[in-house]
Amino acid sequence: MRRLWAWLLGKAEPLAVSEADWRQALSLPLFVGLTAEERERLLALAQRLVADKTFSGAAGLQVDGRMVAIIAAQAALPILKLGEGWYAGWQEIVIYPGEFVPERDEVDEAGVVHRVRRPLSGEAWQGGPLVLSWGDVEESGHCEGYNVVIHEFAHKLDMMNGAVDGLPRLASTLAVEAWAAAFSPAYDDFCRRVDAGESTELDPYASESPAEFFAVLSEYFFEWPEPLQAAYPAVYQEMQRFYRQDPLARLKGQPHDLAASR
Repeated sequence: MRRLWAWLLGKAEPLAVSEADWRQALSLPLFVGLTAEERERLLALAQRLVADKTFSGAAGLQVDGRMVAIIAAQAALPILKLGEGWYAGWQEIVIYPGEFVPERDEVDEAGVVHRVRRPLSGEAWQGGPLVLSWGDVEESGHCEGYNVVIHEFAHKLDMMNGAVDGLPRLASTLAVEAWAAAFSPAYDDFCRRVDAGESTELDPYASESPAEFFAVLSEYFFEWPEPLQAAYPAVYQEMQRFYRQDPLARLKGQPHDLAASR
């Protein structure tokens, strides 16, 4: 798969990312409240990601150092306490100017195959590339509950256990049981509310599947944790244990008003 993408898109040379690029990336509201030590570690992880991955533009997009820094810095936040090994096993990050429209075959309940074209802001392939819309990347990182970078990289974390099912690789059977005890009833409740047409502070797209539930809630966990913690405190606690971070405490009392920014 990686060789196919490299052949289609052209192997990109490593991009130079300047200190100014990194400063701009780290100035996003998403990183407010990090300690000096955490910011240093985040930068080191982001720089390692740039060294390890190939960033390729698609549909005529010319990728520059600023784009790479903004994506890499946001991608580094979920693994700040986990380590770079969680993004191992794949190579390519492909960036489109905006939403992209791949053609896919889908099988309906009657077994009929349909060729569909659906606009996407991002996608992650198991063992293959991660694809992002730059237009959506620019909307991310502002503590408004939306972050396509964290969403797609959360899918990559999810894939580390061999399945895309909303259950990342955890340390023990007890941890898996605690995760399921928090996530399963929360997902069922959220799907019920969405199906009933109730208004939810969390993005209804989270009801698409357990995998999307985990990815969307990861966005809220880092971007705007208040509604997640209020709606599903047990889920927030499990995500806090998994990511080994507490954005609710980190962002509390910071200069930007999260509720107003929403």
